[in-house]
Order: sequence, then structure tokens, then C-alpha cells
Amino acid sequence: FHRAEFQALWNEINHQYVYTVSYDSDELIEKVIFHMNAELSVTNLRYVMTEGVQAQDEVTEFGNIRTQSQELSDVSTSMVKYDLVGEIAKGAHLTRRSVVKILMGINQNKLYCFRNNPEEFIRKVITIIKEQKSTMIVEHIHYSITEGKYDSSIFTVKDKVAFDKAYDSKKHVTDYVLFDSNTEKDFAKDMDDADEVVVYAKLPRSFHIPTPVGNYSPDWAIAFYEGSVKHIYFVAETKGTMESLELRPIEQAKIKCAKKLFNELSTNNVKYHDVDSYQSLLQIMSTL
Repeated sequence: FHRAEFQALWNEINHQYVYTVSYDSDELIEKVIFHMNAELSVTNLRYVMTEGVQAQDEVTEFGNIRTQSQELSDVSTSMVKYDLVGEIAKGAHLTRRSVVKILMGINQNKLYCFRNNPEEFIRKVITIIKEQKSTMIVEHIHYSITEGKYDSSIFTVKDKVAFDKAYDSKKHVTDYVLFDSNTEKDFAKDMDDADEVVVYAKLPRSFHIPTPVGNYSPDWAIAFYEGSVKHIYFVAETKGTMESLELRPIEQAKIKCAKKLFNELSTNNVKYHDVDSYQSLLQIMSTL
């Protein structure tokens, strides 16, 4: 952790950022209405009623158990009150006026889905809005560096470590790498074995980049020996697949925002890319 190479890398990337973005609200509303009419479906709430007969000898046991599944009707008569416009506006980062236009523009049968399952309706509407927003904003986003910086204490693990998901590393900034997938574990092993890697860090989730579709946390920060590669500092996202079609639009947008931030705003010392293996990282670095 205290190696000069990592401290130099950390000083390059530990900035906090803000963004501005502009897009055509009317175009977004039109796209959201189209996709809501085409894609929105909400499941009806169901409940399971279980009946049984209490045993005469063992009063804590029941026999002749049978269950019956029923669809819950008249959910709208519930005492729970929802600020439908407010909840969607908050979750999708839109104004209440824009949300009202969207709800007024969709087919009536789609709007009535709210009565069947309010929570799922709100959640799915927010997702559709974010997905459509994500396709529009990336080309128009601009990042600026703030005075705020991340403290190195974010690498301190305070929670209980799940050692079945920990890899004993040689070049990581802490003794163990906590991985979320086999792809990440293999990536860490390859970096430990690579002669050109000096030190690397699995970035904590608290290290994030703000985007209009939610905060994004890249996976890795890597310092290479100078002269062994073109760029000595790299920030990487490890995905199980490199096929963009297999990523949700929101995830694609977050990755594109990170590319724009690190590859355009940062100095020439730091580059960012999404990869599926250490070998693909080496190939990408040779082309940047």
C-alpha cells in the first residue's frame, strides 16, 4: 500500500467529480412512453392460504395440510398511500412535471397496472426511464474535478471478511483480495504473476463515479513498471463478457461515462477500459 508506485496512482485517481448533462426532455418523454407501452408488465400480487388440522395428541403439530394460491384483488383499496409521481421522479432523477407527462401519455391499461402491484409498477417504470435516459446522455455528459478527494482509509475492511471469497495476494495493496466472481479471482492471480505489474488494488464500492443513471464503481486500479507498457496507470472493469449486447443499457452507460471521465478528463497517465481477462487488458493497452 505504501509503495511509491501505488501512492502515485492513488493521487491520480482519488479525485471526486461532478457532472453536467443536457438532453432533450421531450425526446426522452416520447421514448419512455413508447417503451412503456411496448414493454411494461406488472404481475398481480398473490397470496397462499394454508389450512391444517391440529393433532389431538401433539398440539404443536398439524395434519392434513393443504394450500391454496389466490390472486390478490383490489390492492388499490389498501391503506398504504403512494406518492406515485414523487417516487418515480426521485428514483429516475426527473422533474415531477416530466413524470406527469409520461404517465398521461401511456396507454390507460398500462397505467392501471399500478393498482395491481404498486411497488413493482414504480420500480419497473423507473428502470425503463433510466434505460432510455442512459441511451441519450453519454454523448452529452461533461465531468469536472471537485476539491474533494477519497481518503485511503476506504481500503480498510471494517466488516467481517468472507475468507471463502478471499484470495491471498502478493501484489495487492492489502493482504487479501475479496473477489465477487471467478473472473475477478482469475484477474487477480494473473496480475500477481505478471512481471509488468508493480501493485494493484481492488477498488472498494465506496470509490465511485457519479453518473445520471446511478453511481458507478470500477473494479481495479493497476500500476505497471514504467517502460513495460504504454500507460503505467490503468483503471479496469472486469466483466464476464465483452459483448456489449449482453449488458443492460444502464450498465453500458455507466461504463461509457467512466471511459469519458478517465480517458478524456484525466491526464495521459491514467486509462480506463472494460475487459474480460488480463490478456485482453494487455491487448487493449497496446491500442490506446
